[in-house]
Amino acid sequence: MVIREAKIDDIKQIQRVRNSVKENTLSNPDLVTDKDCAEYISERGKGWVCEIENQIVGFAIADLKENNIWALFLDPKFEKMGIGRHLHKTMLDWYFSQTKQTVWLGTAFNTRAEQFYRKAGWTEVGTHRSKEIKFEMTYSDWIKIPNH
Repeated sequence: MVIREAKIDDIKQIQRVRNSVKENTLSNPDLVTDKDCAEYISERGKGWVCEIENQIVGFAIADLKENNIWALFLDPKFEKMGIGRHLHKTMLDWYFSQTKQTVWLGTAFNTRAEQFYRKAGWTEVGTHRSKEIKFEMTYSDWIKIPNH
């Protein structure tokens, strides 16, 4: 398993992973374009991918412009292997090395993602677009988490 910075050439595989998920699915896959992905990983923030045998099986993208986690997704066939935790740690370590601003994310109610973020130390602060839970992570909370 290799975690590395995402490149523009990875976008096709990132999109494949994004559209393979069983929860937090896109109502219309065309809503998240390749151009959007390129902007988030090269202009607005940074992204990371997890590769196994040269295949991208997960990715994470942080947005410094909106202080937001734009994405953290795994191919369902590669869940429960610690990949999400590794991507999460890599992304937040980088994010908080760039800014001490609180970061937020939204995720669907009653999903494994909701449980993941709660367990990872995120604080529920309300709702986002009425269909998602809004979570926040402060710098001070992040540095208190053992081994992040």
